[in-house]
Amino acid sequence: MSLKSEVEKMPGYNSLVKPWHYLQAVRAGMKNGWPAKKIKVIAVTGTNGKTSTCFFIWKMLNEAGHRTGVMTTIGWGVEEIEPQIEHMTTESVGILNERMRKIQETGAEYLVLETTSHALSQSRILGVPIEIAVFTNLTPEHLDYHKTFEKYRVAKLKLFKKARFGVINADDPSADWFSDSVRKYAHGDIKTYGIRQGELRATEVELLSTGVKYLCGDIKIETQVPGRFNVYNSLAAVAVGQRVGLTDEEIERGVHALDNVEGRMTDVKCGQDFTVIVDYAHQPDALEKVFESLGTVEGKVISVHGGAGRRDHGTREPRGEILGRYSDMVIITEDDSRDEDPAEIAEMFAKGAEKVGKVRGENLMIELDREKAIRRALMMARRGDLVLILGKGHEKTILRGDGPHEFEDIKVAEKILGEMRGEA
Repeated sequence: MSLKSEVEKMPGYNSLVKPWHYLQAVRAGMKNGWPAKKIKVIAVTGTNGKTSTCFFIWKMLNEAGHRTGVMTTIGWGVEEIEPQIEHMTTESVGILNERMRKIQETGAEYLVLETTSHALSQSRILGVPIEIAVFTNLTPEHLDYHKTFEKYRVAKLKLFKKARFGVINADDPSADWFSDSVRKYAHGDIKTYGIRQGELRATEVELLSTGVKYLCGDIKIETQVPGRFNVYNSLAAVAVGQRVGLTDEEIERGVHALDNVEGRMTDVKCGQDFTVIVDYAHQPDALEKVFESLGTVEGKVISVHGGAGRRDHGTREPRGEILGRYSDMVIITEDDSRDEDPAEIAEMFAKGAEKVGKVRGENLMIELDREKAIRRALMMARRGDLVLILGKGHEKTILRGDGPHEFEDIKVAEKILGEMRGEA
């Protein structure tokens, strides 16, 4: 266990370092000339769906002729997206301000910013005026940091207290709390969206293997990215589009223009006769949504997943249960174990899978080497099967006890599939 991780566990550590975070934010803002004040910022927060929602908005605005930058878990840029190497969604405040300045200097009119509860708690977006704040959904996450769900939710609310306009998912259990709080504390208006309720409502929803289709009033939305959750993600973009004055045609064209989001339901195609999907899902709610979005699978479902070290221990066993419930074969492997023992992390997941009937050596395996785990899953797949590689998505490295190592789920899967086809 490193000294840093031990110090971070001290009672009240987060509160003690808040002044330091604030001073860092002021210094970074001043050094870069407070770049966010020269651009209109659309900030997206929530537990799941933030990245895809950001990219829907970014693509839609650029397609409509509004030069727009984006900064997300995956990458940042305006026309060309630079990969995000850091294992955090909203970058450290120094990098954040430097990249905002570079985007602003390109002449961008808008910036779509993926914003986490950590960033809000640590003053990383100090001096960033928020034109529009978007709320996707909320389920328990980062409780190792926030300690309670209530504190986590309050951290998210900070974004809306800064915003001129709010976009809120009306189908989420926290929607009324956010709406009431925004009306009470913030000076901006709000627009709600959803499938079951909301001012903007998706109707006649069709879930296809190639995307989703639905109506929103007179607007006909068809996405190129699949999954029921992308009804919500694209609906949030519709709300933003209406707020900035886009026409129905510009919204339709812009939403459809997004053809993929790296590491989000990414279909890895190398000529094999089974399906391979890589997704970033690493929380119980996100895992449930991935499995629910799959529809009918012709063959077996083989899942590869693991848990990161120094992250919510309480989600590990439930995630194992979800994997066991929806998968025919579960392979538990490493994730960013950091300074935790990956074998101990894997045992927690295995315990959950065993709760719902999985048996070690039959339909439950532990393979701590992630590349070997992916190889095992691909080697056992047959025609019509589905291999799900979950948890890391777009990430370019894996964090082990001795530091970061280059590792990309998509590239590893492509390499192994190529070897299986005799292309190596």
